[in-house]
Amino acid sequence: MIYDILIKNGKVVLENQVAEIDVAVLNGKIKAIGCGLGDALEVIDAQGMYVLPGVIDGHVHLCEPGRTEWEGFETGTKALAAGGTTCYVDMPLNNLPATIDADSMEQKLKAAQDKNYVDYCLYGGVVPHNLDKNQLKELDDAGVVGYKAFLSTCGFGVAGDFKNIDDYDLYDGMKKLAELGQMISLHCENAPVCDKLGEKAQAEGRVDMYAYLDSRPIFTEVESVRRALFFAQETGCKTHFVHLSSAEAVQAVVDARNEGMDVTIESCPHYFNLDRDQCKQIGARAKCSPPIRSKEDSEALWKELFLGNIDILGSDHSPCPPSMKDTGEDLFKAWGGLSACQNMLDMMFDEAVQKRGMCPTQLMRYLSGNVAKVFSIPNKGKIEPGFDADLVLLKPDAPYVVKAEDLYYRHKHSAYEGKEVGCQIMKTLVRGNVVFERESGIVGAPVGRFVKKDTIRRS
Repeated sequence: MIYDILIKNGKVVLENQVAEIDVAVLNGKIKAIGCGLGDALEVIDAQGMYVLPGVIDGHVHLCEPGRTEWEGFETGTKALAAGGTTCYVDMPLNNLPATIDADSMEQKLKAAQDKNYVDYCLYGGVVPHNLDKNQLKELDDAGVVGYKAFLSTCGFGVAGDFKNIDDYDLYDGMKKLAELGQMISLHCENAPVCDKLGEKAQAEGRVDMYAYLDSRPIFTEVESVRRALFFAQETGCKTHFVHLSSAEAVQAVVDARNEGMDVTIESCPHYFNLDRDQCKQIGARAKCSPPIRSKEDSEALWKELFLGNIDILGSDHSPCPPSMKDTGEDLFKAWGGLSACQNMLDMMFDEAVQKRGMCPTQLMRYLSGNVAKVFSIPNKGKIEPGFDADLVLLKPDAPYVVKAEDLYYRHKHSAYEGKEVGCQIMKTLVRGNVVFERESGIVGAPVGRFVKKDTIRRS
């Protein structure tokens, strides 16, 4: 048999081991893995590199349609491809209109057509005005992989924008999603407490980074998580907690899981790689919600990651124009999101594997395999025959410095500018198509496809 591609001489990161074997690709699928596989039309020499399953980023905001001036599918997915991501899940906000029914879903899919360099899945949203079961079912029928809801205050109040829900809406939405067999993903912060603390700080003239960070203390995240767990237990709704920033919040979910609840946890690289003092130095580019915590809190989160208590890592890429970050000394007015997706894999591989000794198989479960399971994404997340040939070549012990001019975002700013990262993404393949090479950059035209939720749960 003549394969399309044969990747040779690399350290291949399988589900449970790292093996020096070859990977054969045919018709966009992994056809075989092993030694002496035969010939191919193209041979890729991965000597000195790891061959990884493509990252699945379960938390991305690409803002299209409606706010493409913030970010769009073309620039956002170029950044994802350059960062080793081969599939992502796009949130139902910050685009306009928010993705909350069949019509807005259709607009989203139309806007995405022929612009994505990597494959993509979509979230639906749960907001106060779409709790009619038929609207939620429309999204389910269209293939969304989950439903996002905010327990903290969100949105700008303009027509079509996303809006947070109250406790009754959470309860009602969870009941209906449980009936559909769907998952709710929650941004958990106590809205009244955070809002009042922020108002109090501003009234006192405290508007610097520390004032912002202190207005969203850990207990507001933990309280919100525990409240959501109570509703999840009452309704039987599968619940996914996004961007948890503290070990205390993680432990609350772990305790519920140990009691038999169907709950999963996401955290983000910035909670492991930045701390509040660094945020003070970086400024608005490091502002996000929930906020980055202390160095001690970060170390506690690392322990949870090594223990396997966190299921997945997502970038929470939430970009904006520079004008939304450049608000002078008043950090409360700055946009609360990071441009982060291009440096998720290399930064976490450097920090977790190279500096802390985590096995690459464990890291790639958080970045790929577990993500496919949480969102029921078919044929992705593993280097295994029959799976999509979503593959990344990573060169270890190859430091470089993150520079704004090397970012593919529409607006080239990042909290990681100036940081040295100790490895490099050398090549990214999506279903056997090379979409990024370190030397030449983005390759070819967009090849990304819409991927629906798998209706058959895979092991």
